[in-house]
Amino acid sequence: MMGSVLQGKCALITGSTQGIGWAGARRFAAAGCNIALHGFGVPAATEAARAALEEEHQVRAIYCGADLNHPEQIEAMIRQTEHAFGAIDILVNNAVVRHSAPVEQFPPKKWDEAIAVNLSAAFHTIRLALPGMRSRNWGRIINVSSIYASRGAADRVGYVTTKTALLGLTRAVALEVLGQEITCNAICPGTVPTPAHESTMQTMMTSEGLSRAEAEQRFLAGKQPSGRFIRGEDVAALMLFLCAPESRDINGAALPIDGAWSVR
Repeated sequence: MMGSVLQGKCALITGSTQGIGWAGARRFAAAGCNIALHGFGVPAATEAARAALEEEHQVRAIYCGADLNHPEQIEAMIRQTEHAFGAIDILVNNAVVRHSAPVEQFPPKKWDEAIAVNLSAAFHTIRLALPGMRSRNWGRIINVSSIYASRGAADRVGYVTTKTALLGLTRAVALEVLGQEITCNAICPGTVPTPAHESTMQTMMTSEGLSRAEAEQRFLAGKQPSGRFIRGEDVAALMLFLCAPESRDINGAALPIDGAWSVR
């Protein structure tokens, strides 16, 4: 059913060359969407991923290498996507940067980068894509926030601040699109696997003789009560559901997918 609903629509997903964003790109392509990938990586690997989406799912896929620190590059990315597909029907703001340091040692350049990439980029993509959605009376905007929008964390002031602010952006936009078939929601994942997490667990497994399952539980202790990572594929499935006809009245929500961490 989702295939017939989304067939031929365009999904632009920032930060989609790996992780949650890549899982989302694959899920939307499987539903028949044309895909605009975005992110950084080895050019050959990025091109292979783009081509694989087209071949496996018989959709069109392009790649945008915009640096989200710069509004003019964001505007060029929107123009490139609209030129390729005629419209942006689904916008997923997923790109993120992270830096860890106590607030008094947090480099101002890293703060500015967090604001630009994690927050301002979403403002710019929304303001640029929304007019087309309004003209077609259909659109879905999904902002990828975090469990840390409702929980503080030491040494992560840039990440916590921007992920919290994304919820405010989501709510404001949701109220502005009332009366049209457009929604704006946020999803708030718990801890998903990353290369950094994998490295930490490998060290734990080697130094302490732990099994993979034991290392995961140790790593997640005090966080996700489920004791397991949130799968990127499951976050992508939630994105897809938010584009279904049945989700038309889910608007302005902050939806957790965190193994009950947020209610602990």
